Amino acid sequence: MASLMEILRQWQEDPDFLSGVTRWEVVPETKGRYLDFPDSLNPQICAALRNRGIEKLYSHQAAAINAVSKGSHTVVVTPTASGKTLCYNLPVISKMVKDPTSRALYLFPTKALSQDQVTELRELTSGLDTTLNCHTYDGDTEPGLRQGIRRSGHIVVTNPDMLHSAILPHHTKWVQLFQNLKYIVIDEMHQYRGVFGSHVANVIRRLKRICSFYGSDPRFILCSATIANPGELAEMLIENPLEVITENGAPQAEKHFVLYNPPIINPELGLRRSAMLEAQKIASTLIKNNIQTIIFTRSRLGVEVLLTYLRQGEKTRTGVDSGIRGYRGGYLPRERRAIEEGLRRGTIKGVVSTNALELGIDIGALDACIMTGYPGSIASTWQQAGRSGRRSGVSLAMMVANSEPLNQYIVSNPDYFFGRTPERALADPDNLIILTNHVRCAAFELPFEKHDYFGRTQITEILEFLEDENVLYSSDGRYHWMEDTYPAEEISLRSATRENVVIIDITRPAPRVIGEVDRFSAPMLVHEEAIYMHAGLQYQVEKLDFAEKKAYVRQVNVNYFTDANLSVDLKILDTFEEENGTVKLAWGEVRINALVSMFKKIRFNTHENLGAGPVDLPETEMHTSAFWISFPPDSLGSMPLSAVQAGLISLANVMPQVASLFLMGDPRDLRAVSQVKAPFTGLPTLYLYDNFPGGVGYSQEIYQIYRDIFKAVRKVITDCRCAEGCPSCVGPTGQENGEGKQPALQLLEVILK
Repeated sequence: MASLMEILRQWQEDPDFLSGVTRWEVVPETKGRYLDFPDSLNPQICAALRNRGIEKLYSHQAAAINAVSKGSHTVVVTPTASGKTLCYNLPVISKMVKDPTSRALYLFPTKALSQDQVTELRELTSGLDTTLNCHTYDGDTEPGLRQGIRRSGHIVVTNPDMLHSAILPHHTKWVQLFQNLKYIVIDEMHQYRGVFGSHVANVIRRLKRICSFYGSDPRFILCSATIANPGELAEMLIENPLEVITENGAPQAEKHFVLYNPPIINPELGLRRSAMLEAQKIASTLIKNNIQTIIFTRSRLGVEVLLTYLRQGEKTRTGVDSGIRGYRGGYLPRERRAIEEGLRRGTIKGVVSTNALELGIDIGALDACIMTGYPGSIASTWQQAGRSGRRSGVSLAMMVANSEPLNQYIVSNPDYFFGRTPERALADPDNLIILTNHVRCAAFELPFEKHDYFGRTQITEILEFLEDENVLYSSDGRYHWMEDTYPAEEISLRSATRENVVIIDITRPAPRVIGEVDRFSAPMLVHEEAIYMHAGLQYQVEKLDFAEKKAYVRQVNVNYFTDANLSVDLKILDTFEEENGTVKLAWGEVRINALVSMFKKIRFNTHENLGAGPVDLPETEMHTSAFWISFPPDSLGSMPLSAVQAGLISLANVMPQVASLFLMGDPRDLRAVSQVKAPFTGLPTLYLYDNFPGGVGYSQEIYQIYRDIFKAVRKVITDCRCAEGCPSCVGPTGQENGEGKQPALQLLEVILK
């Protein structure tokens, strides 16, 4: 058996392996900065910490406790595995030991993380003289326990979805909690961005409104992975000034961080060896040498495929456990707990996971972390990398890139990744559709006064609109709920609109709902004959009832996925800001009319086109915000119109991928449209729009930092070794003039001139 250091030395001496390495960064060991327990900590808590072998705190933990004890709202921003949990647990428990009537509410983005935190809390409070009740309250909580938690739970651990749909609408059952609420903890704050963050900010507005009704004024404690704008995001979420703590005092063991690009197997088309196969080869080497390894993939299906490959490669005797597990949503809770325990004990040698294990669930100290594809943001990449090397000793984190432009940009620009993060988490609580939906929920919970604010936003016009819609009625200057429906049930925190299409599995005699998609995306994802993937399984859509908002699916096992062709007609309704120079830039409100006319069947792995079929669905309409850039004739010189068109199409392929890197979004959150002669501008124009009704702030941010984004796009295209365009840069070849790479570069030179 070779040690991790011996394997790393072998790779460093292997020319074939090193040919794929674009950066081998050694993050050196750093010593921790420690401080004595703050005076504000209760002596019982100090004794409990000493019993666990903790004699001092990291400097950022002490700073956070001091800030909270002064009554400040506080946000702590330090790397993974830096002990952020104690930053909020210690002041909260200390307060409760002093005043047992105090209550706290903890918000985590996932149920698994909530369960893990309750275990940690119970261990910390087990030796105290004061009995503190710490409970998880989510969809898995047994009905028999719920009344007891509402009545006597000191620390209630839940998630935003449960707070939105099950706690706030029934606040009269939670009087003990809301009257005595002293602290609200929001962990993994960087997860609350885009549409989800816009919803959560409004859920917090509703929470604060109910607290005020019951006479409490809780302090907020937030924690986040490293992002560029933690103070801005935290203030957007809670609408209060905060103290921001960013200096990390935790020690760090030596970590080898490797960016690896699989070898090119077709130089002309720019095709690379599969990232999954490369990750499997690397992980197999580590696991065979008993180096405990976690392998992250981007999808549930990827977990199952990679798990199969690894088990096939691990030659064990019949009946002997390979020690390799999969971990993803869809596994039963007891299966997930058993895997977590096996990782802590060291009985499991390797685990293949989606980002379900990215967040701070305690799985012990792994030796190596392999990421199959870029996790989507620098913050998430460091979160996943932080799963290895949590204690002493050398650890490995490796990202194996796939062929997407986003992946290729990261591995080709390691300084971007290892430098100070430029990622900004964006959300827009005042998105009109999201705001109106939460005003409905808030009105169900408590009446509004005529000139009330909701958070910092004046909502008189929304209240009048809801009265006209017979949702509210006004009496003596107050607006009261009058509908029979229960509004929170209809509103998902993961999409902007209420009009979601539910997906019903009819494989078995008893149909069951397995998911939902927003109405605007439904024609793309769940048209008839589409392959819908859920929990690692494939389903074919038998029928889409668009009027009733239901898609009926049946489980299948096929070797392809489907990709619908979306025709978009974009009209500009209002220009908010514009700038005229060599090119014309603007952002504003647009209307999108989208029609799905056909779909393609694409084979897994090879991405061969296996055929196509028609889609017969009505056009959908969405109002959102967009950034656009237009090219006057003088700027294009002698560039022929066909080349301009090819360049615009190429930029539309790559722009959403690269822009999402700067916005901490998903590439699917943005869409691009090109028009060789746009009706509104009369010029060749490229549009990039927020793929959500009302928009969530992406377009405005792109308008402000467009040069950085277009420079990164140019870098992606110039660094790619293909001849005319490929999936790693501007998309596949086959533009009208036979190529798209050079025209795209010509347009970029015009933009950046």
